[in-house]
Amino acid sequence: MERIKLVEICNPKQWKTIPTGDLLDEGYSVYGANGVIGYYGEYNHENPVVAITCRGATCGSINITVPQAYVTGNAMCLDDVREDINIEYLYYCLKHFDFNGVISGSAQPQITRQGLNKVDITICSPEEQQVIVEKLKRVELIIKYRKNEIHELDNLIKARFVEMFGDININDKGWNSEPLGKLCTIVRGGSPRPIEQFLGGTIPWIKIGDATDGDNIYLNSTKEHIIQEGVKKSRLVKAGSLIFANCGVSLGFARIITFDGCIHDGWLAIEDIDEKLDKVFLLQSLNQMTEYFRAIAPAGTQPNLNTAIMKAYNQVLPPIEMQREFIKFLEQVDKSKFEVLKVA
Repeated sequence: MERIKLVEICNPKQWKTIPTGDLLDEGYSVYGANGVIGYYGEYNHENPVVAITCRGATCGSINITVPQAYVTGNAMCLDDVREDINIEYLYYCLKHFDFNGVISGSAQPQITRQGLNKVDITICSPEEQQVIVEKLKRVELIIKYRKNEIHELDNLIKARFVEMFGDININDKGWNSEPLGKLCTIVRGGSPRPIEQFLGGTIPWIKIGDATDGDNIYLNSTKEHIIQEGVKKSRLVKAGSLIFANCGVSLGFARIITFDGCIHDGWLAIEDIDEKLDKVFLLQSLNQMTEYFRAIAPAGTQPNLNTAIMKAYNQVLPPIEMQREFIKFLEQVDKSKFEVLKVA
Protein backbone atom coordinates (compact mmCIF):
# COMPACT_ATOMS: atom_id res chain seq x y z
CA MET A 1 0.00 0.00 0.00
CA GLU A 2 1.21 3.50 -0.85
CA ARG A 3 -0.30 6.86 0.10
CA ILE A 4 0.37 9.37 -2.66
CA LYS A 5 -0.76 12.78 -3.86
CA LEU A 6 -3.23 12.75 -6.74
CA VAL A 7 -1.18 15.26 -8.74
CA GLU A 8 1.80 12.87 -8.67
CA ILE A 9 -0.03 10.13 -10.58
CA CYS A 10 -1.88 12.20 -13.21
CA ASN A 11 -2.07 15.55 -14.96
CA PRO A 12 -5.21 17.50 -13.92
CA LYS A 13 -6.32 19.68 -16.83
CA GLN A 14 -9.29 21.84 -17.83
CA TRP A 15 -10.13 21.76 -21.51
CA LYS A 16 -11.90 24.36 -23.62
CA THR A 17 -15.63 24.75 -22.90
CA ILE A 18 -18.07 24.34 -25.78
CA PRO A 19 -20.75 27.08 -26.09
CA THR A 20 -24.21 25.67 -25.40
CA GLY A 21 -25.38 26.73 -28.85
CA ASP A 22 -22.74 24.51 -30.47
CA LEU A 23 -23.94 21.31 -28.81
CA LEU A 24 -25.61 18.74 -31.08
CA ASP A 25 -28.37 16.15 -30.71
CA GLU A 26 -25.99 13.36 -31.69
CA GLY A 27 -22.27 12.76 -31.99
CA TYR A 28 -19.59 12.31 -29.33
CA SER A 29 -20.71 12.63 -25.69
CA VAL A 30 -19.90 15.97 -24.04
CA TYR A 31 -19.30 16.00 -20.27
CA GLY A 32 -19.89 19.15 -18.22
CA ALA A 33 -20.31 19.74 -14.50
CA ASN A 34 -23.03 17.10 -14.13
CA GLY A 35 -22.15 14.36 -16.56
CA VAL A 36 -23.30 14.26 -20.18
CA ILE A 37 -24.78 17.61 -21.29
CA GLY A 38 -25.04 17.00 -25.04
CA TYR A 39 -23.06 15.89 -28.07
CA TYR A 40 -20.39 17.33 -30.37
CA GLY A 41 -18.69 16.62 -33.68
CA GLU A 42 -15.28 15.90 -32.17
CA TYR A 43 -13.79 14.55 -28.95
CA ASN A 44 -10.78 15.46 -26.81
CA HIS A 45 -10.32 12.08 -25.09
CA GLU A 46 -9.88 8.84 -27.02
CA ASN A 47 -10.08 6.66 -23.90
CA PRO A 48 -12.24 6.90 -20.75
CA VAL A 49 -11.04 9.53 -18.29
CA VAL A 50 -11.92 10.46 -14.70
CA ALA A 51 -13.37 13.99 -14.46
CA ILE A 52 -13.91 16.04 -11.29
CA THR A 53 -16.64 18.70 -11.38
CA CYS A 54 -14.72 21.90 -10.63
CA ARG A 55 -17.36 24.64 -10.81
CA GLY A 56 -20.73 25.28 -9.24
CA ALA A 57 -22.89 23.64 -6.61
CA THR A 58 -21.87 20.08 -7.56
CA CYS A 59 -18.13 20.71 -7.11
CA GLY A 60 -16.37 17.48 -6.24
CA SER A 61 -18.73 15.18 -8.14
CA ILE A 62 -16.87 12.42 -9.98
CA ASN A 63 -17.59 11.02 -13.44
CA ILE A 64 -15.83 8.51 -15.62
CA THR A 65 -16.42 9.11 -19.32
CA VAL A 66 -17.17 6.77 -22.16
CA PRO A 67 -14.47 6.32 -24.83
CA GLN A 68 -14.23 9.13 -27.41
CA ALA A 69 -15.75 11.90 -25.28
CA TYR A 70 -15.35 15.66 -24.99
CA VAL A 71 -14.86 17.04 -21.45
CA THR A 72 -15.48 20.78 -20.99
CA GLY A 73 -13.77 23.24 -18.67
CA ASN A 74 -16.44 22.76 -16.00
CA ALA A 75 -14.72 19.50 -15.09
CA MET A 76 -11.08 18.80 -14.27
CA CYS A 77 -9.79 15.91 -16.38
CA LEU A 78 -7.26 13.59 -14.79
CA ASP A 79 -5.12 13.06 -17.88
CA ASP A 80 -1.97 10.96 -18.28
CA VAL A 81 -2.74 8.63 -15.37
CA ARG A 82 0.24 6.56 -14.28
CA GLU A 83 0.28 3.20 -16.06
CA ASP A 84 -0.02 1.12 -12.88
CA ILE A 85 -3.23 2.92 -11.83
CA ASN A 86 -6.57 1.43 -12.85
CA ILE A 87 -8.75 4.45 -13.71
CA GLU A 88 -11.85 2.70 -12.37
CA TYR A 89 -10.00 2.26 -9.07
CA LEU A 90 -9.08 5.96 -9.20
CA TYR A 91 -12.74 6.80 -9.86
CA TYR A 92 -13.91 4.89 -6.77
CA CYS A 93 -11.18 6.40 -4.59
CA LEU A 94 -12.21 9.92 -5.53
CA LYS A 95 -15.92 9.18 -5.42
CA HIS A 96 -15.57 8.60 -1.68
CA PHE A 97 -13.13 11.44 -1.02
CA ASP A 98 -14.37 14.47 0.96
CA PHE A 99 -13.65 17.48 -1.27
CA ASN A 100 -14.93 20.08 1.23
CA GLY A 101 -11.37 20.98 2.18
CA VAL A 102 -10.42 21.36 -1.49
CA ILE A 103 -13.29 23.55 -2.72
CA SER A 104 -12.61 27.30 -2.72
CA GLY A 105 -14.73 30.33 -3.56
CA SER A 106 -17.99 31.43 -1.93
CA ALA A 107 -20.25 32.96 -4.58
CA GLN A 108 -19.05 30.36 -7.10
CA PRO A 109 -17.54 27.20 -5.56
CA GLN A 110 -14.57 25.89 -7.53
CA ILE A 111 -11.79 23.34 -7.49
CA THR A 112 -8.43 24.44 -8.90
CA ARG A 113 -5.38 22.44 -9.90
CA GLN A 114 -3.61 23.96 -6.91
CA GLY A 115 -6.42 22.78 -4.65
CA LEU A 116 -5.95 19.22 -5.89
CA ASN A 117 -2.54 19.22 -4.18
CA LYS A 118 -4.52 18.49 -1.00
CA VAL A 119 -5.92 15.25 -2.42
CA ASP A 120 -4.14 12.01 -1.71
CA ILE A 121 -5.19 8.41 -2.29
CA THR A 122 -4.06 4.94 -1.30
CA ILE A 123 -2.50 2.88 -4.09
CA CYS A 124 -2.10 -0.89 -4.04
CA SER A 125 -0.90 -3.33 -6.70
CA PRO A 126 -2.74 -3.42 -10.06
CA GLU A 127 -4.06 -6.89 -9.18
CA GLU A 128 -5.48 -5.67 -5.87
CA GLN A 129 -6.96 -2.62 -7.57
CA GLN A 130 -8.84 -4.85 -10.01
CA VAL A 131 -10.20 -7.03 -7.20
CA ILE A 132 -11.45 -3.93 -5.35
CA VAL A 133 -13.05 -2.54 -8.51
CA GLU A 134 -14.91 -5.78 -9.21
CA LYS A 135 -16.21 -5.94 -5.63
CA LEU A 136 -17.43 -2.34 -5.74
CA LYS A 137 -19.13 -2.91 -9.09
CA ARG A 138 -21.03 -5.85 -7.63
CA VAL A 139 -22.08 -3.78 -4.63
CA GLU A 140 -23.26 -0.95 -6.90
CA LEU A 141 -25.29 -3.40 -8.95
CA ILE A 142 -26.98 -4.79 -5.83
CA ILE A 143 -27.76 -1.26 -4.63
CA LYS A 144 -29.23 -0.41 -8.02
CA TYR A 145 -31.53 -3.46 -7.92
CA ARG A 146 -32.63 -2.64 -4.37
CA LYS A 147 -33.39 0.96 -5.33
CA ASN A 148 -35.51 -0.27 -8.23
CA GLU A 149 -37.45 -2.52 -5.84
CA ILE A 150 -38.03 0.41 -3.46
CA HIS A 151 -39.14 2.57 -6.39
CA GLU A 152 -41.68 -0.04 -7.47
CA LEU A 153 -43.05 -0.24 -3.92
CA ASP A 154 -43.41 3.56 -3.90
CA ASN A 155 -45.34 3.33 -7.17
CA LEU A 156 -47.58 0.71 -5.55
CA ILE A 157 -48.42 3.18 -2.76
CA LYS A 158 -49.30 5.88 -5.30
CA ALA A 159 -51.47 3.46 -7.28
CA ARG A 160 -53.33 2.34 -4.14
CA PHE A 161 -53.90 5.97 -3.13
CA VAL A 162 -55.50 6.77 -6.51
CA GLU A 163 -57.51 3.54 -6.41
CA MET A 164 -58.99 4.46 -3.03
CA PHE A 165 -59.30 8.24 -3.28
CA GLY A 166 -59.25 9.02 -6.99
CA ASP A 167 -57.46 11.97 -8.53
CA ILE A 168 -57.48 14.49 -5.70
CA ASN A 169 -56.20 17.18 -8.09
CA ILE A 170 -59.78 17.32 -9.39
CA ASN A 171 -61.50 15.46 -6.52
CA ASP A 172 -63.22 13.17 -9.02
CA LYS A 173 -64.77 11.11 -6.20
CA GLY A 174 -66.46 14.15 -4.74
CA TRP A 175 -65.05 13.98 -1.21
CA ASN A 176 -65.93 16.67 1.30
CA SER A 177 -63.20 19.28 1.53
CA GLU A 178 -62.23 22.24 3.70
CA PRO A 179 -59.57 24.95 3.53
CA LEU A 180 -56.41 23.53 5.06
CA GLY A 181 -56.17 26.56 7.34
CA LYS A 182 -59.36 25.43 9.12
CA LEU A 183 -57.95 21.97 9.72
CA CYS A 184 -54.53 22.82 11.17
CA THR A 185 -52.06 25.54 12.13
CA ILE A 186 -49.62 26.57 9.38
CA VAL A 187 -46.49 28.58 10.18
CA ARG A 188 -43.32 29.36 8.27
CA GLY A 189 -39.79 28.48 9.27
CA GLY A 190 -37.00 30.97 9.77
CA SER A 191 -33.30 31.09 8.93
CA PRO A 192 -30.70 32.78 11.16
CA ARG A 193 -28.31 34.80 9.02
CA PRO A 194 -25.49 34.55 8.35
CA ILE A 195 -26.04 30.88 9.16
CA GLU A 196 -22.29 30.24 9.63
CA GLN A 197 -22.43 32.24 12.87
CA PHE A 198 -25.07 29.93 14.35
CA LEU A 199 -23.79 26.46 13.37
CA GLY A 200 -22.01 24.05 15.68
CA GLY A 201 -24.62 23.65 18.42
CA THR A 202 -26.86 20.77 19.45
CA ILE A 203 -30.25 21.78 18.01
CA PRO A 204 -31.04 20.00 14.69
CA TRP A 205 -31.09 22.45 11.77
CA ILE A 206 -33.61 21.13 9.21
CA LYS A 207 -32.82 22.14 5.63
CA ILE A 208 -34.56 21.05 2.43
CA GLY A 209 -31.56 18.93 1.48
CA ASP A 210 -31.97 16.81 4.60
CA ALA A 211 -35.29 15.46 3.30
CA THR A 212 -34.71 15.00 -0.43
CA ASP A 213 -33.11 11.56 -0.01
CA GLY A 214 -34.22 8.49 1.88
CA ASP A 215 -37.56 7.91 3.55
CA ASN A 216 -40.63 9.35 1.81
CA ILE A 217 -42.52 9.89 5.06
CA TYR A 218 -40.23 10.43 8.04
CA LEU A 219 -37.19 12.64 8.49
CA ASN A 220 -34.94 11.11 11.15
CA SER A 221 -31.81 13.28 11.24
CA THR A 222 -30.08 16.42 9.98
CA LYS A 223 -26.56 17.08 8.74
CA GLU A 224 -26.12 20.29 10.73
CA HIS A 225 -27.03 21.69 14.16
CA ILE A 226 -27.35 25.26 15.42
CA ILE A 227 -26.65 26.96 18.75
CA GLN A 228 -29.32 28.16 21.17
CA GLU A 229 -28.99 31.75 19.93
CA GLY A 230 -30.02 30.57 16.46
CA VAL A 231 -33.28 29.13 17.80
CA LYS A 232 -34.45 32.68 18.56
CA LYS A 233 -34.09 33.57 14.88
CA SER A 234 -35.67 30.38 13.52
CA ARG A 235 -38.73 28.27 14.38
CA LEU A 236 -38.51 25.31 16.72
CA VAL A 237 -40.94 22.51 15.86
CA LYS A 238 -41.68 19.42 17.89
CA ALA A 239 -41.21 15.76 17.04
CA GLY A 240 -44.21 14.51 15.08
CA SER A 241 -44.73 17.79 13.24
CA LEU A 242 -45.46 17.68 9.52
CA ILE A 243 -43.25 19.99 7.46
CA PHE A 244 -43.84 21.06 3.85
CA ALA A 245 -41.27 22.42 1.37
CA ASN A 246 -42.74 25.69 0.16
CA CYS A 247 -40.17 27.19 -2.22
CA GLY A 248 -37.55 26.55 -4.88
CA VAL A 249 -37.01 23.49 -7.03
CA SER A 250 -38.03 21.18 -4.17
CA LEU A 251 -41.38 22.89 -3.61
CA GLY A 252 -44.33 20.62 -2.93
CA PHE A 253 -43.29 17.68 -0.75
CA ALA A 254 -43.89 16.90 2.92
CA ARG A 255 -42.15 14.96 5.69
CA ILE A 256 -42.89 14.13 9.34
CA ILE A 257 -39.97 14.85 11.68
CA THR A 258 -39.14 12.38 14.44
CA PHE A 259 -37.21 14.85 16.63
CA ASP A 260 -37.42 18.44 17.90
CA GLY A 261 -35.60 20.84 15.59
CA CYS A 262 -35.52 24.23 13.88
CA ILE A 263 -36.82 24.59 10.33
CA HIS A 264 -35.25 26.59 7.51
CA ASP A 265 -37.40 29.33 5.96
CA GLY A 266 -38.01 27.04 2.98
CA TRP A 267 -40.33 24.94 5.17
CA LEU A 268 -43.85 25.40 6.47
CA ALA A 269 -44.80 23.56 9.67
CA ILE A 270 -48.29 22.03 9.80
CA GLU A 271 -49.41 21.36 13.39
CA ASP A 272 -52.55 20.91 15.54
CA ILE A 273 -54.16 18.79 12.82
CA ASP A 274 -57.92 18.20 13.12
CA GLU A 275 -58.91 14.69 14.23
CA LYS A 276 -60.84 14.09 10.99
CA LEU A 277 -57.57 14.28 9.06
CA ASP A 278 -54.88 11.63 9.59
CA LYS A 279 -51.40 13.15 9.56
CA VAL A 280 -49.85 10.50 7.30
CA PHE A 281 -52.83 10.67 4.94
CA LEU A 282 -52.37 14.46 4.78
CA LEU A 283 -48.69 13.97 3.95
CA GLN A 284 -49.51 11.51 1.17
CA SER A 285 -52.20 13.76 -0.27
CA LEU A 286 -49.88 16.79 -0.25
CA ASN A 287 -47.21 14.73 -2.00
CA GLN A 288 -49.79 13.78 -4.65
CA MET A 289 -50.35 17.49 -5.34
CA THR A 290 -46.76 18.54 -6.03
CA GLU A 291 -47.33 19.60 -9.64
CA TYR A 292 -50.46 21.54 -8.66
CA PHE A 293 -48.58 23.46 -5.96
CA ARG A 294 -45.77 24.29 -8.37
CA ALA A 295 -48.31 25.55 -10.91
CA ILE A 296 -50.07 27.91 -8.46
CA ALA A 297 -46.89 29.28 -6.86
CA PRO A 298 -46.46 33.01 -7.64
CA ALA A 299 -44.01 33.59 -10.48
CA GLY A 300 -40.51 34.78 -9.63
CA THR A 301 -36.90 33.68 -9.54
CA GLN A 302 -37.96 31.10 -6.93
CA PRO A 303 -41.52 29.70 -6.82
CA ASN A 304 -42.89 30.28 -3.33
CA LEU A 305 -46.03 29.19 -1.48
CA ASN A 306 -46.79 31.45 1.47
CA THR A 307 -48.94 30.51 4.45
CA ALA A 308 -51.98 32.34 3.01
CA ILE A 309 -51.95 30.19 -0.15
CA MET A 310 -51.61 26.98 1.84
CA LYS A 311 -54.34 27.96 4.30
CA ALA A 312 -56.71 28.54 1.37
CA TYR A 313 -55.90 25.19 -0.27
CA ASN A 314 -58.94 22.88 -0.20
CA GLN A 315 -57.97 19.59 1.45
CA VAL A 316 -60.07 16.54 0.60
CA LEU A 317 -61.56 14.70 3.59
CA PRO A 318 -62.46 11.08 2.87
CA PRO A 319 -63.95 9.23 5.86
CA ILE A 320 -61.33 8.78 8.58
CA GLU A 321 -61.88 5.00 8.46
CA MET A 322 -60.77 4.99 4.80
CA GLN A 323 -57.76 7.12 5.62
CA ARG A 324 -56.74 4.64 8.32
CA GLU A 325 -57.28 1.71 5.97
CA PHE A 326 -54.83 3.33 3.55
CA ILE A 327 -52.33 3.87 6.38
CA LYS A 328 -52.49 0.14 7.24
CA PHE A 329 -51.69 -0.66 3.61
CA LEU A 330 -48.82 1.83 3.75
CA GLU A 331 -47.44 0.17 6.87
CA GLN A 332 -47.45 -3.22 5.15
CA VAL A 333 -45.55 -1.80 2.17
CA ASP A 334 -43.06 -0.18 4.56
CA LYS A 335 -42.42 -3.61 6.07
CA SER A 336 -41.64 -4.88 2.58
CA LYS A 337 -39.26 -1.94 2.05
CA PHE A 338 -37.52 -2.78 5.31
CA GLU A 339 -37.02 -6.38 4.19
CA VAL A 340 -35.54 -5.18 0.88
CA LEU A 341 -33.14 -2.85 2.70
CA LYS A 342 -32.22 -5.56 5.20
CA VAL A 343 -31.21 -7.90 2.39
CA ALA A 344 -29.15 -5.09 0.82
